[in-house]
Amino acid sequence: MAKVDLRGRKVKILATVGPASRSPEMLERLYRAGVDAFRVNMSHGDHATHAETIASIRALEKLIGRPITILCDLQGPKLRVGTFRDGRAVIRHSGHFTLDRNPEPGDETRVCLPHPELFGVLHKGQRLLIDDGKLRLRVIRADDNEILCSAEVGGVISDRKGVNVPDAVVPVPALTEKDRRDLTFAIEHGADWIALSFVQRPEDVAEARRLMGGPTVNGPALMAKIEKPAAITRLDEIIELSDGIMVARGDLGVELNPEEVPPLQKRIVESARRQGKPVVVATQMLESMIESPAPTRAEVSDVANAVYDGADAVMLSAETAAGAWPEEAVTIMHRIASQVERDPGYAARIHFTEMTPDATTADALSQACASIAETLPISGIIVFTGSGSTARRVARERPAVPMLVLTPSLRTARRVGLLWGAFAVQTRDIGSFEEMIGKGKRMALRHGFGAAGSRLIALAGVPFGTPGATNLLHVVTLSGDELKRHVV
Repeated sequence: MAKVDLRGRKVKILATVGPASRSPEMLERLYRAGVDAFRVNMSHGDHATHAETIASIRALEKLIGRPITILCDLQGPKLRVGTFRDGRAVIRHSGHFTLDRNPEPGDETRVCLPHPELFGVLHKGQRLLIDDGKLRLRVIRADDNEILCSAEVGGVISDRKGVNVPDAVVPVPALTEKDRRDLTFAIEHGADWIALSFVQRPEDVAEARRLMGGPTVNGPALMAKIEKPAAITRLDEIIELSDGIMVARGDLGVELNPEEVPPLQKRIVESARRQGKPVVVATQMLESMIESPAPTRAEVSDVANAVYDGADAVMLSAETAAGAWPEEAVTIMHRIASQVERDPGYAARIHFTEMTPDATTADALSQACASIAETLPISGIIVFTGSGSTARRVARERPAVPMLVLTPSLRTARRVGLLWGAFAVQTRDIGSFEEMIGKGKRMALRHGFGAAGSRLIALAGVPFGTPGATNLLHVVTLSGDELKRHVV
């Protein structure tokens, strides 16, 4: 099998692990096909299975000698109906249907809604969407015990189907008891990113951060999933409190009209990029490849548009978790992203020039890197970082050349695996400017970022080891003697 040159593609691929991809052999095949990071979905499976998956990914990491990113995705406070007398019932179109607090099995007229917090926030005219919007109810009246609805779209309803409430902010905790257990498990097993589901407000992110022990270089990064309309009203605040953002189009597409999702996707991506936070576009990107070896043309356009929008990463869900063609899905996604990046118009569309009034020296130097890379024949940018913040700033600018991230922290090397254009390598600590330049040149040669005569940009902070002290930009040229020393 030919190995994909991952440095040739700047947009990252995040693939979900499941029954179809859990074996060590398939994980390796997916990585070599183009996967940069693996998602462990805590909504399915148990801790023993997830522990085995994480161990397999770490074993693969040792095999290939490269840091691999692991994202653990928490289930979140998913709302569900109770059970039915026969396991299912039919809600009559235009008929009445009641959601109540009675724990008895339901029928065609009613069912238990085991979420008492909902009864106090719903009002006449608001919508309830069941089973990903397949059934649509409109509230006629609501009190502390019953919610009487009219079925605008009826149909079959079965046990424990999900409920979406698009017209109200639901007063549920950001993390359920299951989420708290899963969060502890993910931290203990060395997850690099934690994805927080169903974020509605900045306080949800703050609560998760508190449970994680606050911002820390040694812990996982926190990604807020935007899948609730309520989150849009305070989007910038949520992004500011998060380390990254996911455009989770599944539930977002249920609670909004379909035509509202594409412009909202672009807005979220732009807002995340403005704050220099990595952004992932997810859900149903190559959905038909769960069963088919080839995607539809519409799906190809969907992936391409996410890349054109400037997303840091695109995600595969069921395609790699449970699909019949996981390797093929990754290969196709790699090919789509690579083709877009070869488009001469791509760079112009994603180039970022905005500098905020509170910009730092590191922001200015990162922007200068991108400008120099367009002016001179630069083959790459070498970033020395301890926390990964400098790499984030450079990635924000979407420079024309790839970025070699050198860090003494394996945790940081893994975390930057979702950054656009970043290729991370763990190195030992740097003690001086001369050592930095020498190490940068050797690593650039070793990992194919240049040859004799190539010029590169080195970006770092002096004194070394001081977080946020990026203050040095240096253009270096690789010589033939350095190439000889590298070979030796």
